Amino acid sequence: MVLPKFKTQISVEEYLEGEKNSSVKREYVYGEVYAMAGTTDNHNRIVLEIAAQLLSHLRNSKCEPFVGDIKVRVNPNVYYYPDILVSCEENPEDAHFRNEPILIVEVTSDSTREIDRREKRAAYLQMPSVQEYVIVEQKKMLVEIHRRQPDGRWLTHFYNRPEEEFEFVSIDLKMTVAEIYRRVAF
Repeated sequence: MVLPKFKTQISVEEYLEGEKNSSVKREYVYGEVYAMAGTTDNHNRIVLEIAAQLLSHLRNSKCEPFVGDIKVRVNPNVYYYPDILVSCEENPEDAHFRNEPILIVEVTSDSTREIDRREKRAAYLQMPSVQEYVIVEQKKMLVEIHRRQPDGRWLTHFYNRPEEEFEFVSIDLKMTVAEIYRRVAF
């Protein structure tokens, strides 16, 4: 969830330094800083189910998943905290963010749904490293995967039945919709 913005127009350097000691996660968009609110139990259940699968699957890989507390630098003026990201960067520029994620997952809430679908989607799809951007609804079964094609186009796939299997092609991992929503109470 997103809370109102703090002071307007701070520098990237001020933002990054402030994040090191902040008790509240904040996203940075072209000089504006937005505080992030807490999540629901269903949101957390979905994130943890996906993250557990990713962690197990990538255990012996150079790629690794991060949950919630590592930022993505979309460009020099935009930093987001995705719910989950997978990065294969061997020597990241900074321990607090990643520049080249290959997979990003956002779990929607009432206050973030439109931001996840429009603003963040547009930003993430411009990142050359991103191969898949996944939006997962928490109030109903719906997994939306935006996948980069070899020719650079993006195709979107929707999965909404428990038995449906989908794949994170970027890391060669298959899951079912039911696995993601295992403990979710609708």
